[in-house]
Amino acid sequence: MTSQHGSASPGGRPPQTPPRKGVAGMVGVGNMGGRMTRRMVAAGYDVLAVDADPARIPASGAEPAASLAGLAAACDVIMLSLPDSSVIESVIRGPGGLLEHARAGQVIVDLSTANPASTRALHAELAAKDVRLLDAGISGGAAAADKGTLTLMVGGDAAALAAVRPLLDTFSAHVHHMGVSGAGHVTKVLNNFLNGVTLAATAEVMVAGKKAGLDLAQLLEVINSSSGVSFASLNRFPHIIRGDYLEGGLTGQLMAKDVRLYLSLTEDLGVPTLIGPGTLTAFQVANALGYGDVISNRVVDAYGDLAGGIRVAEEEG
Repeated sequence: MTSQHGSASPGGRPPQTPPRKGVAGMVGVGNMGGRMTRRMVAAGYDVLAVDADPARIPASGAEPAASLAGLAAACDVIMLSLPDSSVIESVIRGPGGLLEHARAGQVIVDLSTANPASTRALHAELAAKDVRLLDAGISGGAAAADKGTLTLMVGGDAAALAAVRPLLDTFSAHVHHMGVSGAGHVTKVLNNFLNGVTLAATAEVMVAGKKAGLDLAQLLEVINSSSGVSFASLNRFPHIIRGDYLEGGLTGQLMAKDVRLYLSLTEDLGVPTLIGPGTLTAFQVANALGYGDVISNRVVDAYGDLAGGIRVAEEEG
């Protein structure tokens, strides 16, 4: 049975629209920011967004804000998903930016991978206006963002984190409070460095295995039940050897940026790094060979190029 208002529910009542939960802001709705925004919208939040390319906003499910000032006026919580600290600094400190227009009591959640020293400086400047900045590095990639199972590593005020947890829970399954401002971004830099190391090393091994005539699927079975196992061998290369590079994740250029952040961090800490320079070289060479704007998994093709045109993907036969 239907009424003039449309299809009735099984109980005879018109279908109800889920109640909206409030308004959040998002600066940057690209590869990861767009996915997190879609999760928030699906969970019942209205999201206003600003992006360098406004054409990307509709696909995220957000409504466009006219400016950062408009975003700050409408939202008590503003999230950032941006490529690096220079962009984050311009969004916060630049003319018309969030530092100029933020209101006391607001919380800004930086979901980017950024320089911890820059993060701490921005935290202090915003705190002077009674605005709390949380640095919330994310891990898990595009697939986890789509499923809402990201891991977050957060630095900053614990009370501010508790206040924004309902929003974070729409796209994350694990939230770790790592300590004071900058601790989240330090953790993210450390994690991403290990990500880069194991990706580059496994890529090198896969090319060597291919050139040695091994069955790569069987080689991965051995590695994944042995001491050489890693996230790359478990979750990336079983797809890559079938020709699926899992496009849509961290690009080669961004991976190189993250390794540089690690090198800068270890220099500031006075910690020697013998593995860091080689890992950076692997991605710099891959980027120079033309793989910088595609997923960093393509570093395996750069190794293959240098080894004489080897491709680890199984040939269709």
